[in-house]
Amino acid sequence: MPNPRDERMWSDGEIEVLARAVLRAPSVHNIQPWSLALPELRAELSERTDLFLPEHDPTGRDRLISCGAALENLVLAVRVLGWSTEVEMFPGHGALVAVVTPSGREPPADSELHAYAAISRRRSHRRPFAEIPVAPSLLGPVIGQLPHGVGCRVLRTGDKDVLSVLLEQAARTIQGREGLQRELEEWTGEWRPDGVGDGLVRPGYDKAGLPWAGLVRRTSLIPDARTLARRLAAENVLIFWAKEDDRAGHVATGVAMQRSWLAAVDGGLAASVLTQLLHDEAVRKRMTAELDLPGHPQLIMRIGYPGGPVRHAARRRPGEIVWQPDDHRPC
Repeated sequence: MPNPRDERMWSDGEIEVLARAVLRAPSVHNIQPWSLALPELRAELSERTDLFLPEHDPTGRDRLISCGAALENLVLAVRVLGWSTEVEMFPGHGALVAVVTPSGREPPADSELHAYAAISRRRSHRRPFAEIPVAPSLLGPVIGQLPHGVGCRVLRTGDKDVLSVLLEQAARTIQGREGLQRELEEWTGEWRPDGVGDGLVRPGYDKAGLPWAGLVRRTSLIPDARTLARRLAAENVLIFWAKEDDRAGHVATGVAMQRSWLAAVDGGLAASVLTQLLHDEAVRKRMTAELDLPGHPQLIMRIGYPGGPVRHAARRRPGEIVWQPDDHRPC
């Protein structure tokens, strides 16, 4: 193996590994709002503000959370290639999110290999979960690797009752917002005509008729809070919060989300993420107060054993540039 000081550029094989890892990160509505540049022996992840959802994500919070998930995948890929890493964050308002730089050769830990292997198996499970309890020994690793400034609450029965009320409130508001409904329809289909991506894949979207699945449509039958509480009682529900509700906090939340999601997949579990209701500021404030959260709620994650077959198919467009985010999978 050559001396690391003599390695000035990524090899073609390394570029392929890094690009594929980033392409497989989850993102809001599958817009994959990032770009990856690989100059010399650096990996630069930037936010693409030209991909935006003005109705669903007016502040860009979900877009930055998506970038944080891509960053976690990128770091794992660099580690699996046998490099130690230095990660420099850019909390300002520019496009650059983070730079990952190899700092010498170092074999990956077993936990990193497991997390990296889970990247290709991760999917959003928008259907009900199987009625099988999740052992605490499996749930522990899911919430045990959070970055600084991000916390996670596993909801208890009383917390779920509060969440059920907020879900119903938010669902009715979302269902009545014409602009948001049009935007959701625009990002739902087999392939977007502008070539950005295929948005929310229809098989998952069509099955996600209830608001705890995170996709409230015009025709969704919204259950009342008591019905939602019964549904949620059999699930493991996590709320992720950030100490600071700023760019750095949102990116860190994305890192935390992806770490937890990959740990869940590695343990044989499935998960899905909800953020729609947290863009209703009245709901968000009530959640913070009534659940006594020590920070700003960023996202909700449902975890459990999948209740049906998990979709594994994925499509790529012929001739795409490998490090451009055109390969969209269920977020």
